[in-house]
Parts: sequence; C-alpha cells; structure tokens
Amino acid sequence: MDTAPSAPPSAPSTGNRRKVATAAALASAVEWYDYFVFGIAAALVLGDSYFPSGSEAAGVLAAFATFAVGFLARPVGGVIAGHLGDRRGRKPMLVLALTLMGLATTAIGLLPTYASIGIAAPILLVVLRVLQGIAVGAQWGGAMLMATEYAPEGKRGLYGSLVQLGVPIGVITANTAFLAAGAATGDRAFAAWGWRIPFFVGVLVLVLAYYIHTRVEETPEFQAAERELAASEKAADAQRSPLRTILRHHLGTVLLAGGSFAVNTATFYILITGVLDYSTRALHMQRTSVLMVSLLVSVTQLVLIPAAAALSDRVGRLRVYAAGAVGLLLWAVPMFLLIDTASLWLLGVGTLVGSCFLSIMYGPQAALFAELFTAEMRYTGASLGYQISAILGGGLAPFVMVLLLEATGTSMSVSVYIIALSVIALASIWLLARRAGAAERSERAEPAAGAARTA
Repeated sequence: MDTAPSAPPSAPSTGNRRKVATAAALASAVEWYDYFVFGIAAALVLGDSYFPSGSEAAGVLAAFATFAVGFLARPVGGVIAGHLGDRRGRKPMLVLALTLMGLATTAIGLLPTYASIGIAAPILLVVLRVLQGIAVGAQWGGAMLMATEYAPEGKRGLYGSLVQLGVPIGVITANTAFLAAGAATGDRAFAAWGWRIPFFVGVLVLVLAYYIHTRVEETPEFQAAERELAASEKAADAQRSPLRTILRHHLGTVLLAGGSFAVNTATFYILITGVLDYSTRALHMQRTSVLMVSLLVSVTQLVLIPAAAALSDRVGRLRVYAAGAVGLLLWAVPMFLLIDTASLWLLGVGTLVGSCFLSIMYGPQAALFAELFTAEMRYTGASLGYQISAILGGGLAPFVMVLLLEATGTSMSVSVYIIALSVIALASIWLLARRAGAAERSERAEPAAGAARTA
C-alpha cells in the first residue's frame, strides 16, 4: 500500500501571508481589548456597582474575584476550541471565539447594577465574565496558529509576535477608551453610567469575525496535516482525540509551558489592574494620571515584543525567554520601591522597566508554544499551556495582590510573590530545554541506529 504523503500545498503568497497575519493580530487586539476593559472597570467601578458592601477593599476583592473567574474559564475555552481546532481547523474556532466575546462584552455594557435588579446583577456579571474567559481561551490558540502556521521559513517568532502585540494594543485601546469616557462624562456620570461606553466597542469584534469567516483561508500546515492522516495511523489517532493524546503523552510539556509563563501573566495583570487599584486607593494618586502611565508603558511594548521575537528567530526561543524571567526576578523589589514613592514619574519608571522584561518573554512565547507540539495536536497543547499559566498567574494575581497588601501592609509581599513565580518560570524553562535537548539527541540517534542495522 502506498503510504507516501500527498504533495504539500503551494506556499502562500506574500500578500496572503500579510492578510492573514493582519487579521490574526486584529483578532487578538480586539479580543484582548474586550477582556481588559473588564479588568480596568473592576479596579475602578464594578465593586460599588455590583458588589456593594461596607468595606471598599471588600468590594474591590469581590470585583477582582469576578475578574479571576474569567481566567478559571479560559482552559475550558482552550480545551474545547483546541480539540475542535485540531480536528476541524483553526479558522472556525477563531470566528466562534470572536463572536462569543463580542456578544458577552456588549452584554456587560448593558447589564443593570445591583441597585436595579439586586442579586441577579452580580450573578449575571459572573456568567458574562465566564463567557469572556471561554472566548479568550479559545481565541489565543486560533489567532496564534493562524499567524505562525502561515509564517515563512525563519520568521515564525516574528509572525507569532504579531498576535502577542494584541496584548499591549488591547491595553492601549482599553485605557484610551476609559480616559475618553471619563473626560467626556465627568467623575460622577462616569461612575454612574460612563464606564459602560468602552464595553459597547465589543460590537466591532463581530464585524472582524465576519471578515475572517469570509475572507481568510485555513492554514497550510493544518491542510497538510489533514492530507497526511491517511498515510499515518499515529497522526490520525492524534487528530481523532488530540486532548487524549496530550494528556497521555505530553502533559509534562503542557505543565512546564504553563509554569514558564505564569510569572509573565501575573506581573502583567499586577501592573495593569493591581497597581491601578493600589495607586489610586492606597497611595491616593489620580486615576487619570495612572491610566496615562499605563497607556504610555504599553506603547513601548509595540516595539519590544517584535524585537524580542525577531531575536529569538536568530538565537533561540528559550534563551530570550529565560532572559525576561531573570529580569522580572531581579526587578520585583526595585519596582515596588519606586511605586511606593507615590511619584508619578517613579511609578512610570518602575512599571516601564517591568514591562520591558514582560515584552522579552512575550516576544518568543507564541512561536515557542507552537513548536512544543506537532500540527495535529498543536491547538490543544499550546492553548492548554497558555491557559494554565493564566490560572496560575494572571487571573488570581490582582486578587492575591490585594490579599497580600491587606494581610501584610507592605508591597514587598507582592514582590516576593513575583520572585516565587520567577523561580518557577526559570525551573520550567530549564526542564523544557533539557527535554528539547533529549529529543534532538534521540532524532540524531535514530538514523545512526538504522544505518548500523543495515551495515
């Protein structure tokens, strides 16, 4: 029986690659915008509007707990979309994720407060946040694979970074939206209803979902993997149940991927939501000024993320990735010493340097996670690794930060939290490097063993 794989599809044109990369980057940007507006709103208004209590800190904790619920839901989206995305294609899952996010975000903007409908308000808010979490869990893998699987030879890191740029673009646009809404409505009106305006931008996600559905083709690597199923029983079994294959044979890689990135997600959400709450509530700094600093810091990531990704195409993913983790470990204490001065300029320096180390990790991360798994299980494996990091670090980080500050009375406890996650990241990166080295030695040994047997 002829088991030779069919000829690979012709390489995509440069124009088609650019169209797909742009669509994937936009999908990531609008999805993260929708996700981040909730985090900013949680730090500023959701506690009073949906979780009224006698304690301001208790209201903020409840709002941040709801924020964290979205992260707990992200693996659900990653598993569902990963399983179907490895079987049915990357594009359909990306379109579905964008549609779900657009509907959930718009619904939050329309949701009545506790004063209007009582306990139903926080319950519905949690449900909508769960839907947001499922959507973003499904989206990241689809957008990342659309970009990296269309990438030309030697540029997978750079193309993957275009999806990672969605994070700072989402932060920039979300902060800009809240700044504009606050300026247009004034403090009292903003607290009453002006905060809802940024959520209505979620409608634009539906437009992008329609564009991708009608104008973008499936990735060449997925099409090639489908063609090879008849030639490879192992690949066919992996695609029939990619989740089972991951859990049986690659769970360690998934956990190490999650452990390697948890410090990045934790520090990121501490900087964009935790510091916003801490600086305005505890340090009595102006909301608008802190939002502006966050906006300017995010702009620098637009340059640093692709630069780090391009460097990883030349010197290796794990080297660049580890450098960022070392930087976060060393900067954790100085960063909060600067923030605690309550000086806007020093807060800016502290968060800017921290953001630089985040960017160094963000740059190669998409390509690194994609390269940890083969095409027939890549959506599932990469999504699970990323969403595990989101649970371990991102979603709980602002909540943990408030708890630590309330329990210890010092921001140094938050620094220790970041340091601990940095150590976990470096240990995970070291183990991933050992696995990669062992796999490479095994691949070199197989041809040599075959030659010896036939000699």
